[in-house]
Amino acid sequence: MTQVGVQVPAEPSQLMMLRALCDTVALIADFALDEVADIRLALDEVVTWLILDAAPDANVDCRFVYDSRCMVVYISSVTRSEHALTDTNLCRQIVQRLTDTLYTAQEPFDRDHSGYPTSIAFSWLRRSARDRWRARGSEWTR
Repeated sequence: MTQVGVQVPAEPSQLMMLRALCDTVALIADFALDEVADIRLALDEVVTWLILDAAPDANVDCRFVYDSRCMVVYISSVTRSEHALTDTNLCRQIVQRLTDTLYTAQEPFDRDHSGYPTSIAFSWLRRSARDRWRARGSEWTR
């Protein structure tokens, strides 16, 4: 497995850099261009939501982990809102449609960081791995 990670301030000006890093990592990992676009869109949705809800002075941690079968993207920050990314949240619904799996977790209020530590992870299986899975008669659940 290969890992690439970065931590940036939770500011809108950092979104372009995270998109570019996502594209670069996905291309180096040899994903197809349409897969790269979907991974970037999922990342964009999550990071935008986290930045808009970020606690004062929060950072966004972003880590890409990939191998020959899939890529998993881990994103975390400290948010002002409790109950982040509920099932009715539009961002969550978009990411669920774009990815193979989605995981969200939120810790209790952290007084030291003035917010709720929030973690989001999603995975993207390579097209060939997804085809093999379906050939065995299984369907992905989200």
